[in-house]
Amino acid sequence: MTRRLCSLPRQPVPSFAAGLTAERLGALLAGRRMWVNGTVLHYCFLDARTDASVIPVPGTGEPRRVPWAGGQGQRDVVRDCFREWQDLGIGVTFAEVADRHEAELRIGFQAGAGSWSAVGRDALSAGRGERTMNLGWDVTAPGERGTVLHQIGHALGMVHEHQSPYAGLHWDDEAVYAELAGPPNFWSRETTYTNVLDRLDACEAGAPVWDPQSVMTLPLGPGLVLEPEQYRGGLRPPGSPSPADKEFVLRWYPPAGTAGPAALVPFRSVPLGLGPGEQADFAVEPPETREYTVGTFGEADTVLVVFEERDGEPRFLTGRDDGGTPDNAAVRVRLVKGRRYTVRVRLYSTWGSGETAVMCW
Repeated sequence: MTRRLCSLPRQPVPSFAAGLTAERLGALLAGRRMWVNGTVLHYCFLDARTDASVIPVPGTGEPRRVPWAGGQGQRDVVRDCFREWQDLGIGVTFAEVADRHEAELRIGFQAGAGSWSAVGRDALSAGRGERTMNLGWDVTAPGERGTVLHQIGHALGMVHEHQSPYAGLHWDDEAVYAELAGPPNFWSRETTYTNVLDRLDACEAGAPVWDPQSVMTLPLGPGLVLEPEQYRGGLRPPGSPSPADKEFVLRWYPPAGTAGPAALVPFRSVPLGLGPGEQADFAVEPPETREYTVGTFGEADTVLVVFEERDGEPRFLTGRDDGGTPDNAAVRVRLVKGRRYTVRVRLYSTWGSGETAVMCW
């Protein structure tokens, strides 16, 4: 029997500056959705009193207004799954909040709308009144915990593992389309292609070796894979993070070190001293309250995030990914005298011999 499956919407192809080398494009593609390590990801559950939308009933197409809220049991499963990811020792942490305007991740349980999540930092482009994740069926049912772990994996920046170009899966395309067009998924051909048949760019794959046990592999029944022969009987991941999943998230989000951030003084540049994939923190205690520009410069691709320390944890203020453009990452942000801020810089790649630096002015 076919299970309900994760259905991500098709995403636009990212646009980068012309003339980038393959190495720089690869670095940008690999990291464009990943959070800066050390981020506190705040999540909230949406409210049945105010949050609902009209959706077509699967299988009939008839419109129906369905609330976004879930019951206590549903919410408890999600909380427990956030803890399971956190217990892997990753450098990103999760905190539940009541106010959606404080949450990067906003979770709904609208029945009939499928289960899906924004992938990593794509969540920041959603409106504050919009969901970044939906769990469209009862996740308290036996075997459904893996659905929640899978969606949180997307929220951390992970993509569908069965779409890795290293999987070498030869699908019976028409059999896949026919299987997923029926109950319980009722997918269009476009949805099936986007979530199953389309192959990822090699740079976006989690690793150069396919992991059929990954929690990011969709469970699919027999008769859909033609080759390799061992998968003709279907894909049956266990529904929990595999050792390779753990290796992937720890590579992007290593546990926080004990050293504090270096000081960043306005109008003085500080060399980053980073290699590709590394990051550094810089503390800013502004001498006056005003708008500042915080940015990197040099021959490198970087992502820069500014946090404010509130209630003992860093709260996201603003960020910028340079997207491979030659002007590097820079943001304008209002800083208040007497408060403490952290500027976190991650280096994707370099293309020249000069030193990359960060500066506040």
